[in-house]
Amino acid sequence: MLILAGAGSGKTRIIVHRIAYMIAVGEKPWNILALTFTNKAADEMRSRIRTLLREIGGPDPSLIWIGTFHSICARILRADGKEIGIGQGFSIYDESDTISLIRSCIEELGLDWKWISPESAANAISRAKERLLDPSGYWDSSSKSNFARVVTQVFELYQKRLRENNALDFDDLISETVRLFREAPHLLERYQDRFHHILVDEYQDTNHAQYVFIKLLAQKRRNLFVVGDDDQSIYGWRGADIRNILEFERDFPDARVIRLEQNYRSTKRILSAASSVIRNNMRRKPKSLWTENEEGDPVTVAFLPDEGMEAFFIASSIKGMVEEEGRKLGDFAVLYRTHAQSRAIEEAMRSTGIPYMIVGGTRFYDRKEIKDIISYLRVICNPFDSLALMRVINEPPRGIGKGTAKRIVEKAVEWGVSVYEAMGRVDEVDGIGAKQAKAIKGFREMMEWFMKAKEGLRASELISEVIRRTGYLDHILKGGGEEAISRAENVRELISAARDFEEDTGNSSLEAFLERVSLLTKADEAKEDGGAVLLMTLHCAKGLEFPVVFIAGLEEGLCPHINSMRDEERFEEERRLCYVGMTRAKERLILTCAEERKIGGERISMSPSRFIEEASESGILKIRV
Repeated sequence: MLILAGAGSGKTRIIVHRIAYMIAVGEKPWNILALTFTNKAADEMRSRIRTLLREIGGPDPSLIWIGTFHSICARILRADGKEIGIGQGFSIYDESDTISLIRSCIEELGLDWKWISPESAANAISRAKERLLDPSGYWDSSSKSNFARVVTQVFELYQKRLRENNALDFDDLISETVRLFREAPHLLERYQDRFHHILVDEYQDTNHAQYVFIKLLAQKRRNLFVVGDDDQSIYGWRGADIRNILEFERDFPDARVIRLEQNYRSTKRILSAASSVIRNNMRRKPKSLWTENEEGDPVTVAFLPDEGMEAFFIASSIKGMVEEEGRKLGDFAVLYRTHAQSRAIEEAMRSTGIPYMIVGGTRFYDRKEIKDIISYLRVICNPFDSLALMRVINEPPRGIGKGTAKRIVEKAVEWGVSVYEAMGRVDEVDGIGAKQAKAIKGFREMMEWFMKAKEGLRASELISEVIRRTGYLDHILKGGGEEAISRAENVRELISAARDFEEDTGNSSLEAFLERVSLLTKADEAKEDGGAVLLMTLHCAKGLEFPVVFIAGLEEGLCPHINSMRDEERFEEERRLCYVGMTRAKERLILTCAEERKIGGERISMSPSRFIEEASESGILKIRV
């Protein structure tokens, strides 16, 4: 069954009530699999199901498999990955880990940097894995260009280093689970028999690997229930394939299609303007959204001389609505197409005295001090993880310099053992002095203590021990100043995060906490904040809603972005992106357009976005400031 759920139509409610109903009429919780794209969505789904079942005296829903694609696949690989040579204690590398490892692969291969950057290689490899291609498959399907040649070399070495580190990256979690199902059909059948019902949220965002994963699991019982909106497919640039939802009936000819067309979020005028924009797309399933909400204020388009005046108009408008209408700062969101647009808006917010928060900035788990402690924890769980080991071998400083670390790595390669194992034979490594050897032995003894203590301590307790025994907190505070205090607070907050995880899940294992941290995304940290105006890109806004929304920079070349102008598919995605932004608004929607904008240090004349004219078909208020 395909549920085409228009913006604001309550699609999560549909999945939640369906699961609760199935359990109420006798389905076993452990026979249900529900897949989402963010941990935040999975947690909300789990909480709402628990509330519903409590109301009807139903069973405990904790045995339902609810999670993101990545967390569910990680769970499967932890249990059965050994069938294809994946060790149970594997590390999960996030984006920064991936970039770091690829950079070292490029250096090791001695490749010319003019042909490749770590970021471009990581992107190419990720796209290949989403298509379920290994290095040779990538090369066979490529244009055989110099770039493809060097990516293939990097891809091969990168996969080898991942295996040596007993690590998987985000894309591996899906592609390796597909490989497991294909190479071990008895396991696939076991999971097919387990999951009588498979439900997928945000189906329009699935990529090819996720599509194959779902299809393999569902092919035996064919109880597949997907919910999505093709008009909100905005992640094609990172692999999402809109064809998965557009061609659902072709893939499943016996499928039923149900349209949810009542919008519960926006006013009639906002919904009308957004619908006037999106109906110009050719590749979409027709739907007619309607609402019983009030007519509401007109959608407003403000034309400003430049980005500075645009930003001041937004800030002063927010201030006016707070003072005159009694709105809270958390009622407002300012959306824009590119991160660079935030600078002028931030300056206006500061000069006007309006507190704001940027969604999608440096995440808590991306901060250096947190990455350092997490790396200690990863080594404790997986001593083969040389990337994490090299990060903390001299952090805080303990007399193990880069030269010493390099000699140990070289010996590990020569002996065919892990770096951690080579550290245990430091006396056999030439060129390492007694002082450095003593430091290495002391570090390894400390790590051995942590590994033994892990079995008897809760995750939060072990993190406290790591912080105390390494002297990490003292090292930070030696720097003095506000930054040192802030970093120390972050380290202490990690202990609180682990305690919250233990209380929320009832699971106190370090492995479970690490997996949760590894699978967090920026979308999981995007939240409404009653004490500040939220600034974010249109991509970050998906799934959120606000009483008042500003969309800044509706100009040709910006939204729609210039990179999409010559590609019809990408251009339609730009229109969907605008539609997503417009449908975040509940009560007021204000669009802004600058006549000129400073880009790359030069003043450029801008033209109003064609999306403004498309929205005008529904009748909007245009003002010139």
